Amino acid sequence: MKELFDFNFDSFVTPKIVKIVYILITIGLAVLYLGMVIAAFASEEVMLGILVLLVIGPLVTIIYLALARMGLESLLATIRTAEHTGDLVRLAGGSAPGPSSVQSPYPGAPMNPPPAPPATPYDGGRPQG
Repeated sequence: MKELFDFNFDSFVTPKIVKIVYILITIGLAVLYLGMVIAAFASEEVMLGILVLLVIGPLVTIIYLALARMGLESLLATIRTAEHTGDLVRLAGGSAPGPSSVQSPYPGAPMNPPPAPPATPYDGGRPQG
């Protein structure tokens, strides 16, 4: 858990704790479901309690659990893409871009590109050339 206190952000902590976060979300949704069922039966409407117990509660819980799962998977996919891109850069012989290493966009490219040509081929009525 030392990655939580890495203020340079040299490593990603999300892949290590995403399982714990998903378990906590699942437990929280189960508690929410039980609270919904208890509140529905406490209203003294038996049909509302049964409806929440069998239809509304499970539907809400499954929807929120699916949304949480999709969000966490999207976050993990982004982080894995960043890790794999860094690995590819290192395998290609480069170093990961950072504040201390300024690199050209591709090998052999000039660091300061030449100025762009004028927008029109004529300058004040005279042809360029």
